[in-house]
Amino acid sequence: MDRVAILGVPMDLGAGRRGVDMGPSALRYARLLEGLEALGFWVEDLGDVRVPLAETLRRRGGMAYLEEIRQAALELKERLRALPEGVFPIVLGGDHSLSMGSVSGVARGRVGVLWVDAHADFNTPETSPSGNIHGMPLAVLSGLGHPRLVEAFAAVDPKDIVLIGVRSVDPGEARLLREQGVKVYTMHEVDRLGVARIAEEALAHLEGLSLHVSLDADVLDPALAPGVGTPVPGGLSYREAHLLMEILAESGRVKSLDLVEVNPVLDERNRTAEMMVGLALSLLGKRIL
Repeated sequence: MDRVAILGVPMDLGAGRRGVDMGPSALRYARLLEGLEALGFWVEDLGDVRVPLAETLRRRGGMAYLEEIRQAALELKERLRALPEGVFPIVLGGDHSLSMGSVSGVARGRVGVLWVDAHADFNTPETSPSGNIHGMPLAVLSGLGHPRLVEAFAAVDPKDIVLIGVRSVDPGEARLLREQGVKVYTMHEVDRLGVARIAEEALAHLEGLSLHVSLDADVLDPALAPGVGTPVPGGLSYREAHLLMEILAESGRVKSLDLVEVNPVLDERNRTAEMMVGLALSLLGKRIL
C-alpha cells in the first residue's frame, strides 16, 4: 500500500450543532496531505462529496435532512467503491453520519470496524433522545434503524464491531449493543486495562479481517481537543490515542480511515484538527524513531 486517496464530506446535517461542515477544510489546513507525503505515500485529494447547505433546506422534524444525508452518503459509498484495489481511503468529516457511506463503501466482503468514539452512535429513531442522525450510523451499518438508511448502508455484522473510548451511551443504545453482541470498551476499561491490552484484544476479536477505523474527535479529552460539538469529559489522553493508532498500524490490517466531527467554530487555533492529523499519521506508520 503506497497510495492514499482523500475525500471530504462537508456535512453537518446529521448533527445538532453547526460547524462540522468545515472539518474537511480544517484537516487539510492542518497539513494532512503534506504529512502523508513525508511518510512516502503518493496522495491524491479527490475533493469533496456534494452536500447541500442547511440554509437552503427546510427542517422536517426529528429525522431532519434524512434524504439529503442519504444522498451524500450514497455518493461517498459509490466514489469509494470506484477506487482501485490497494488504495487507502481517508474520509474527512463532517458529522459521523457520513460513516454509513464510508464503511459500506469499503466493505468489499466482510470487514471489521473499530469505532473510536466517546459515543456509541447505535441509536435508532425509536431510541434517540435527539433524533440526530449522527448518533445512528453504527446501528444503520448493523441493519437497525430507518428503512431508507438500512436498505442503502447495512454492511457489517455487529459482532465484527469494536467500540473504544465510549463514555456517553443512551439507555436504548446500551440495550441494543448488548442484544447485538457488539464488543465495547468504555473509558472504564481503558482505565483498568490500558490501551495496549485493549488494542491487542480488539485485533484478536477481529482476527482475519481487514479493518476500517472510524475516529471521532470527541474520543479525545476535551482539554486536548476542544473543537467538537458533543464534548464529554474524561477522554483519551494524547499518548493513549497515539499508542492505539501505533498498535493498529503495526498489525498491517487497517485499510481505510474516517476522521470526523472536527468543528473549527468551537476549536482553538485548529488544535483539534492538528491532533487528528497526528493520529492519522501514526495510524499510517509515523514513528518516533
